[in-house]
Amino acid sequence: MLIDSHCHLDFPDFADELDAVVGRARAAGIGRMVTISTRIRRFEPLRRIAKRFDEVYCSIGTHPHHSAEEADIGLADILTPAQDAKVVAIGETGLDYFRNNSPRDAQERGFRMHIAAARETGLPLVIHARDADDDIARILEEESGKGAFPFVLHCFTGGPDLARRALALGGYISFTGILTFKASEALRAIAAGLPEDRILLETDAPYLAPGPYRGKRNEPAYVVETARVLAETRRVSPTAMAAQTTANFFRLFSKVPAV
Repeated sequence: MLIDSHCHLDFPDFADELDAVVGRARAAGIGRMVTISTRIRRFEPLRRIAKRFDEVYCSIGTHPHHSAEEADIGLADILTPAQDAKVVAIGETGLDYFRNNSPRDAQERGFRMHIAAARETGLPLVIHARDADDDIARILEEESGKGAFPFVLHCFTGGPDLARRALALGGYISFTGILTFKASEALRAIAAGLPEDRILLETDAPYLAPGPYRGKRNEPAYVVETARVLAETRRVSPTAMAAQTTANFFRLFSKVPAV
C-alpha cells in the first residue's frame, strides 16, 4: 500500500471524473489520500469530497498565495472545522517568495497563525516553502521554542540546510514527481541521506506529474512512480519503500485510521 499525502482533488479539472480518479488510485494500491485546503472560505466543497470517499481526508488552511485575501481569518476559523473527523491536517501554509502573490508580512502572519493551530490541535502542519528556506527555518525554530508541533515540508525542493533544520525540530519531508526529473540530482542527493522514518510521498496533484507522465495532469495513482524512483535513490526495494512511507504517514497523520 502507498499513501498520497498531498493532493488537490477539488481542482476544477478533477470535478467531472472524481470517481474515476479515486478508482485509479485504489487500483494502484493507494490506501489513503489527503486533499489539501488552499482557502478556508472554500473549505466546504473540499469537506464534501472527503466525506464522499472513505479513503480521502482533508486539511483546513490558507495557502500563502491567499494570505492577503484571507487576512481577516482568525484562529477560531481553523480550530472549529479542525474538529471534523475528516480533517486531519492544518494548512497548506508557509511562505512563497517565488511568486509573492501576497505580501511577505501577510504570509508570515498567516504562517504563524497556522502554527498556533497545529500546536493547539496536535494536527500536522502542511508547509509550502518556495525560495524562502531561511525564513521558513527561522520561523519554525522560533515557534518551536513556544511549544512543539508536528509538521511536514511538502513538495520539498529546498536545500540541505532547510532539511537539516526541519529534521532537528522533528519535521518530515515529502517528495513529489519533481524527484523523478532528470535535473533533480541535488534533490535526490538530499532524499538519499534522510532518516527513513521522516520521508513521505505525494503527488501535489494536479501538478508535477512524475517522469513517464510529465506534461499530463497529475493524479494520486502516479505516486507509485515517485515511490519507485525514491526506492532506487535510497537503494531499497519498492515494497520496502512503500511500507516505510506508509508507516511514516500514519505516524504523522495520526488522526487517520490505520488500514
